[in-house]
Amino acid sequence: MKSSQVVSLQDVRPVRKRKKTISRTVKLRAQTILKILEKVIPIPVVELASSNPLELLIATILSAQCTDARVNKVTPALFARYHSAQEYADAEPAELEDLIRSTGFYKNKAKNIMASGKAITTRFHGTVPHTMDELTTLPGVGRKTANVMLGSVFGEPAVVVDTHVKRVSNRLQLTVSDDPTVIEYDLQQLLPKAQWTVGAQRLLLHGRYVCLARLPKCEECAIFLNCPWKGKSSVS
Repeated sequence: MKSSQVVSLQDVRPVRKRKKTISRTVKLRAQTILKILEKVIPIPVVELASSNPLELLIATILSAQCTDARVNKVTPALFARYHSAQEYADAEPAELEDLIRSTGFYKNKAKNIMASGKAITTRFHGTVPHTMDELTTLPGVGRKTANVMLGSVFGEPAVVVDTHVKRVSNRLQLTVSDDPTVIEYDLQQLLPKAQWTVGAQRLLLHGRYVCLARLPKCEECAIFLNCPWKGKSSVS
């Protein structure tokens, strides 16, 4: 999905300025890893099903503490019922909650979806905003969701940090932080800006399907030889 709206590069500036020197070795290793993953995952798609910016925003809000696969089972009925920010704003809480119940934390998610629908309707003329500052004013929308929107919808460089990116980045020693915002900044420093969106998405998909939390599939890992993680399994 692409948008004709133009977003200033100032809106996707690094999250914060920190005094930190990243070694050339780490940068080269990061570039090598991303080149390998590019061959394995040539088209790193966002796996949340949607057909417009509003649908992706709602799906991403629902994905908090929930798998994309589960969200994709819920959204067909949800998107058939609600078609605009105004309709989400006017939704009956009980009906909306029932539709999204299986995604978990459904009461809070329903509250955020309705409030976001109202905010988009009243403050943004019914159109999903397209800057980090504006997106993060919406209820239930943090930097992760905002970066999904910027990178996947509005075509702007964006580093999405979810639980998979957090885990993989630490195992690969591309960061030493557990703070998603700091990890986002670290990856911004390591990757060329043109690779922020696809690079982070490849790390995400690698974590989702190969570098699993409990039982990583090291025998299937294309970047095994480039991985410094001491917990990785031996591959004969």
